[in-house]
Amino acid sequence: MKLLVVEDEALLRHHLQTRLREGGHVVEAVANAEEALYQAGQFNYDLAMIDLGLPGLGGLELIGELRQRGKTFPILILTARGNWQDKVEGLAAGADDYVVKPFQFEELEARLNALLRRSSGFTQPTIVAGELVLDINRKQAVLEGEPLALTAYEYRILEYLMRHHQQVVAKDRLMEQLYPDDEERDPNVIEVLVGRLRRKLEGANGFKPIDTVRGMGYLFTERCR
Repeated sequence: MKLLVVEDEALLRHHLQTRLREGGHVVEAVANAEEALYQAGQFNYDLAMIDLGLPGLGGLELIGELRQRGKTFPILILTARGNWQDKVEGLAAGADDYVVKPFQFEELEARLNALLRRSSGFTQPTIVAGELVLDINRKQAVLEGEPLALTAYEYRILEYLMRHHQQVVAKDRLMEQLYPDDEERDPNVIEVLVGRLRRKLEGANGFKPIDTVRGMGYLFTERCR
């Protein structure tokens, strides 16, 4: 998933960016609200983590501005403020959940995954499409009872398509899920990866869930639950 981290403390910002990237996410980390608004206006994100104690325009104001601009992605608050009023204000401003500093990364990751699941319409840590089961926590796919040997990039594409099943996903959107930098993005690479993924998904029963919509992108045709 593509995540936006807004945290002014440099060491924590670097730590979050590193750990989240190790978890398979594409992460943009910025230090203030102004940079966050620019990034959110230029790129598509699946979730944002926002520190309330930002310099200048604060976290609450940033959340309100993002929602006013029509940004609907989930927002997870990072806050050193433990009193209930601040939590209520953050949720009222448009955030979806919060983590109080100092926190264990495992707790942050669990809340992040829960928000991503709910935003995609799923309540369980697995996504099922017929005989295909995707375990989001383990980053593993099983087809007809057998684990699939997917590369990290193949898995990211499959997870994104399944999260957005019955929707056409543009190549540009998939490239954003794989590469943080514009100069690394190549649509030809997406075609190669999708081709490899299709071959690995072809089960004994003729399972072919990924269609190409000419000129638009890819469609995961199986309904997921």
